[in-house]
Amino acid sequence: MRSRLWLAVGFLVFTGGRFVEVSAQETGASEQGGLPAAAKLLPDQLPGGSEPSTMVRDALHREANEHFAKWRTAYEARVEPDEIAGYQEHLRQEFVQRIGGLPPRGPLRPQITGTLQREGYTVEKVLFESAPQFFVTAGLFLPDPEKFPPPWPAVVIVCGHSAEGKLQTGYQTGTALAALNGLAAMVVDPVGQGERMQLLREDGRPAIAGPTTEHTLLGTGAILVGWNTARWMIHDSMAAIDYLQSREDIRGDRIGCMGNSGGGTQTCYLMALDERVTAAAPSCYVTSFKRLLETIGPQDAEQNIFGQIALGMDHADYLMMRAPKPTMINCATRDFFDISGTWGAFRDAKRLFQRLDAGRNIELVEVDATHGWHPMLRRASVQFMVQHLAGRVGDFVEPEIVPLTAEEMNVTPEGQVLKLAGAISAFDQVRLEAERLAAERQTAAPAPEALRQTVRQVAGIRTMTELASPEVERRKEIRVGNLTYQPLVFQVEDGVWLPAVLARPADSKSAGRTVTCLAMAEGKESVLDVDGELQRRVAAGETVLAIDLRGVGETLPEGQRWYHQRFGANGGNSVLAYLLGKSLVGLRAEDCLVVARWLAAEEGVERIELVASGELTTPALHAAAVEPALFGGIELRRGLRSWTEVTATPQSENQVAGLVHQALVAYDLPDLAALVGDRLILRDPHDATDKPVGRD
Repeated sequence: MRSRLWLAVGFLVFTGGRFVEVSAQETGASEQGGLPAAAKLLPDQLPGGSEPSTMVRDALHREANEHFAKWRTAYEARVEPDEIAGYQEHLRQEFVQRIGGLPPRGPLRPQITGTLQREGYTVEKVLFESAPQFFVTAGLFLPDPEKFPPPWPAVVIVCGHSAEGKLQTGYQTGTALAALNGLAAMVVDPVGQGERMQLLREDGRPAIAGPTTEHTLLGTGAILVGWNTARWMIHDSMAAIDYLQSREDIRGDRIGCMGNSGGGTQTCYLMALDERVTAAAPSCYVTSFKRLLETIGPQDAEQNIFGQIALGMDHADYLMMRAPKPTMINCATRDFFDISGTWGAFRDAKRLFQRLDAGRNIELVEVDATHGWHPMLRRASVQFMVQHLAGRVGDFVEPEIVPLTAEEMNVTPEGQVLKLAGAISAFDQVRLEAERLAAERQTAAPAPEALRQTVRQVAGIRTMTELASPEVERRKEIRVGNLTYQPLVFQVEDGVWLPAVLARPADSKSAGRTVTCLAMAEGKESVLDVDGELQRRVAAGETVLAIDLRGVGETLPEGQRWYHQRFGANGGNSVLAYLLGKSLVGLRAEDCLVVARWLAAEEGVERIELVASGELTTPALHAAAVEPALFGGIELRRGLRSWTEVTATPQSENQVAGLVHQALVAYDLPDLAALVGDRLILRDPHDATDKPVGRD
């Protein structure tokens, strides 16, 4: 049963040269042609407790909670070893498929570009290719062969979100500590960090400030071709293991992995997917998606796998996918990765390990501190690796270790892999994949109706028979001169309301009249000014509905943007939808369809005109493409021309809300434009930096 939304607010009416507020019960209006520019149609608190600015987020959270409940039911029923094995294999296959598959393994072409001698260990500077001309930099810390004769067990250490990558003092220290205790330890620069920045300025310095921003800009284009930033990180770490196993001085059957923060994320992924990882120790990452969404929200691109919440792949699953192999969770009491979620994940994993009679193979170490690879966690991680890889048990202290400088540690001559001859970047790989897919689409050329069905499936747009009619709250009409305005609120699904103003001319039932829906990214108020677009259209005889689709106008998210301003106000909401296996584009397209169908029936016309701007142009284009009979003319203003442009623009702006996972496998925006045909008008199109085409 849907909640009924009562609007106890007033409206602004232009009178006497200024806007004044009148109650919804008042019928008087200026005879000077004034306009009710509905200051606010939604109450400060919506039924259910959401504020308008959190409405979209909270609706997605409620859907996530339904999946969490299903996860719990499935978990409790999974008790037999064969059931657990089937679950593990299923999640591994789904995981790999949802990041776009893994590239084929090829020749690493490894080079040791330098060697450094330190007290108790040696450092080899290693360069290899995880894909042709795609270079990976690493430091391999080798034990003293007199104290620990080779071959050595080895551990891969993956770095968290430090721009320094392997140079960061904590990661160097943990790597050296492992070598001092008899393990070959390889610390690897992740993509977008250390010597592996994926975009450089003309002067050779990094073009993007901060690893999380670079990871997410890479992920923006990657989503469109069906990839994920995690794809590079996982593949690079697997290639690091390939390299270790190629060496005679390494025990290839005794490989571990550990890392902190973003390195904890990478450790979780690698330990879940690569069966060669004997022991694993993720630090300061594991929690639960429920607690993550309730606290800090989704993180940068590689930490969100398409549809994983709907699939049932939570943080605890990374632990359970590798059961019964030795695993240790490192965590911090006051981490921003919620500690109660950590303990919940540990308990669930512990119970499943015990179902395999391996409860002792999973441990947890907690330090009373904030986020970070603290000395106690480093020691615990190395002790765990020594125990399970070398078979030795004992306590040891972390000596003072003087970190190597960039000049000493850099693997490449100029400190960046992109300065090597022939080097390609991850951004290059995305662009090339988009070009390959474009050629495939041109060859395939599906029939229009087949393409429409594909668009529905990929973007997640239900058919008209599957979409329920909205519940509509009507406020008292207001007459201003010969024009009539009616404030409306559409409830399109549980917890989602769309405020609108419907304006009619005096002769609103004349034959052949035009009925138009204005869906403006700037919000409905952008067209409600005196002598503004709505009033001009109505004065010319049109019936006009100006509406705020979800996430704009009255429901625009407020406060801190998701990671960076460049990802837009709805970046976080788009990522939530992505985690649920949906797209914000698809949800907004459904808004368009539900409202358009209602408007056509309300006004007794077969088709309506649709005008959209900014980030709403992509959903509007989808709606018009899949339901051509519902729309007459379509006008898109300041919209993106092509998703392929996004894949070719590393430093895109305001594109996250318009992403559809794997869309470019099947179609691009010009393909949708072709489905609409000559009814489509594009005005002032924008490029992938959200600037008008042809302007600097």
